[in-house]
Amino acid sequence: MRIDQLLLGTAILWPALTGAGSAEPMYVGRAQCASCHAEQNASWTGSHHNLSMQEATETSVLGDFNDAKIDQFGVVSHFYRDNGNFMVRTDGPDGKLQDYEIKYTFGVYPLQQYLIEFPGGRLQALDIAWDSRPEDQGGQRWFHLHPDDPVRHDDVLHWTGPNLNWNYMCADCHSTNLRKGYDEHSDSYHTTWSEIDVSCEACHGPGSQHVEWAQAKGCGELVDLPDMELTVRLDERAGVAWPIDPATGKAKRSTHRTSSREIQVCARCHSRRSQMTDAFIAGQPFLDGFRPALLTEGLYYPDGQIEDEVYVWGSLLQSKMYQAGITCSDCHDPHAADVRLPGDTICYQCHPSDRYATEKHHFHVAGSAGASCVECHMPPTNYMVVDARHDHSFRVPRPDQSVTLGTPNACNKCHTHKTPQWAAEKVQSWYGRPAEGYQRYAPALHAARAQLPGAGRLLQAIAADAAQPASPERPRCRSWALIRMRQRFPASDKVPVPRTRWSGSVRWAPWNSFLRPSACLLSRCCGTTAR
Repeated sequence: MRIDQLLLGTAILWPALTGAGSAEPMYVGRAQCASCHAEQNASWTGSHHNLSMQEATETSVLGDFNDAKIDQFGVVSHFYRDNGNFMVRTDGPDGKLQDYEIKYTFGVYPLQQYLIEFPGGRLQALDIAWDSRPEDQGGQRWFHLHPDDPVRHDDVLHWTGPNLNWNYMCADCHSTNLRKGYDEHSDSYHTTWSEIDVSCEACHGPGSQHVEWAQAKGCGELVDLPDMELTVRLDERAGVAWPIDPATGKAKRSTHRTSSREIQVCARCHSRRSQMTDAFIAGQPFLDGFRPALLTEGLYYPDGQIEDEVYVWGSLLQSKMYQAGITCSDCHDPHAADVRLPGDTICYQCHPSDRYATEKHHFHVAGSAGASCVECHMPPTNYMVVDARHDHSFRVPRPDQSVTLGTPNACNKCHTHKTPQWAAEKVQSWYGRPAEGYQRYAPALHAARAQLPGAGRLLQAIAADAAQPASPERPRCRSWALIRMRQRFPASDKVPVPRTRWSGSVRWAPWNSFLRPSACLLSRCCGTTAR
């Protein structure tokens, strides 16, 4: 065969072999998906994802608009109806009372917020929300998101300001295929979406090519493709079991998880991150479109527990469960957007109740909060006044670190009248030792934040620690340690960097090689597999 024939044949076959030249996948909408996936659609309908954002209607609005009023530091806001519209009279950007129409609802439980249209394509989220919990839980009332702070009209936290601008702050995670459409010349938005809520293609990616594949397969054409023409195949749990290992009495994944596709899809919204682009579709590496927060002061306590609202992902990566191979849908039904089983039952899938749901393990009365897996190992913190978010680092309570470092602990969240020292002594008496747990970097992070003597040595030890190279929180802490070392020791030329995430070796690299904006390097240092 002549070389020109070979090249011509390659040019003809290459697009078919690689997909090069094929049209970009398009968003087709939930109705198209539901025609084949009726069960998943039924599960999704009525979920928090389905109700993440809706037009304001009689069925979607939960709040009391029957001439209800709330007084916040002398500003009396009035919720009422006018010609069928949902209205609020409250302080505007100039501090004067004005009448506004509610355009959309935002969220559903345990609170519902309301969006109001402003010039320049902006939607602003009202900072008075409806508590949608039952009345016997303190709900069915209007409340202010800053109950102890008189937020005036010229404050950046005022509802008409940038911090409560929907287009910039909130929109990306509450709708599908959202494009902010900001124009810097006119300082305006032309924000669009393909679906108003978090629908199928928000997580599975645009589905046009998958629909074509399914239609071709239905016609009997030979189209046996492993990815089924999806932008991401969320199949990491397929065929996987968690049998109890007789040697340890603990569950062990039947096959090692070698990718993190599902976790990265969830991380897009369930993480504290900066957004670099909105031209991002499910299946692309998370770090190519977002810059996640590290264990930063003000966001996390020195031991890695949640402090500010950080949305789960950063906590999960610190956990022993992540290291063991768990993925989000092991515990959560991704279509119903709820846990698969109620209460502690979800934990008993892998942690046998005859071993862990006993007083020999938790030393509390059965049925009490102290006997609860979730309350002890995933202590909640309230955000937005009423929204309890659970820490997903799955840690053992460390009241001893509360004594030495000032970090919170699950014991004193219940025993508020007792001291951390009391709780630490209780743990010591029960187990005969401090319960060290899995995350052991708190002293270094605390020392760095407090600028204590020896902090540099502790940070360097974390940055160079390759004793557990596959441990997820070690690389995440390494990146934090490296940044703190750079701030604390700017004269240093080189720092220790793991050669790869899975390698036990360490090399000394110049600062500029670490700081360059590379998704690959961020992936290595943040403990996230790129694909």
